[in-house]
Amino acid sequence: MSKSICSTGLRWLWLAVVVIIVDLGSKFLIMGNFQLGESMPLIPYLNLFYAQNHGAAFSFLADKGGWQRWFFAVIALAIVVALVVLMYRGTAKQKLNNIAFAMIIGGALGNLFDRLYHGFVVDFIDFYVGNWHFATFNLADSFICVGAALVVLEGFLAKPTQAEKSKG
Repeated sequence: MSKSICSTGLRWLWLAVVVIIVDLGSKFLIMGNFQLGESMPLIPYLNLFYAQNHGAAFSFLADKGGWQRWFFAVIALAIVVALVVLMYRGTAKQKLNNIAFAMIIGGALGNLFDRLYHGFVVDFIDFYVGNWHFATFNLADSFICVGAALVVLEGFLAKPTQAEKSKG
């Protein structure tokens, strides 16, 4: 028995496309208007700062000679495939999960594009307080974090299934 794509969570993949466009567009603007290491204050506690991340979050494994580029690319692809499968198995009515998965997919693919095309991920959001600066990040990272938070939130909001109700 085959399902209609519109009845599955895949119906929400349009959001992943929007995330990719917004992410890559923002990185294109930064690369076209900033020199590497250049900073511009936006508002208190927030700068635009062009950085290149050859590793993962918080520049994890950034100095390991290049193999990490392919390692993180494979991880990103595996996550995207797993989430697409979960979306296919779910229904379009599971809005919060599908929105979360689409945000994570879009962010992962945005950073994957950077990793494969440039050999690094373009980061440019510099949040700071006083002399303390959080790790520089990008919109893809933000979408991934918001998506992950929504998955956790959905876990707290999820209604018990009929099978779980009958056990209690």
